[in-house]
Amino acid sequence: MDIEIPDKTYFRIGEVGKILGVEPYVVRYWETEFKTVKPIRTKSEQRLYRRKDLEELALIRNLLYRDKFTIAGAKKKLQELRKEIPAASTDDEQRREKLCSIRQELKAIRDLLS
Repeated sequence: MDIEIPDKTYFRIGEVGKILGVEPYVVRYWETEFKTVKPIRTKSEQRLYRRKDLEELALIRNLLYRDKFTIAGAKKKLQELRKEIPAASTDDEQRREKLCSIRQELKAIRDLLS
């Protein structure tokens, strides 16, 4: 049950429900249970889900529906998965530091040229 996520920046709750094959109230419930899903709100209080939220919801859906985890079991499994990824966060941190140093160098070049 792999889910194909369209190439968009934001998704409304109805779109998320259709992509995941669940009703919007289920998405809202998962949002309350799993704190890693944090949609942004528009001025009219509509939820807008980012791609990372949709990916997280797809993972939750697979844990609950395909792997038959309970809500508590899915929370525990997500925590275990998060602990297995510290190497990636270290790589991200190194990339971020490198980008910051490049940015500083570019600013220095810009100042020299002005």
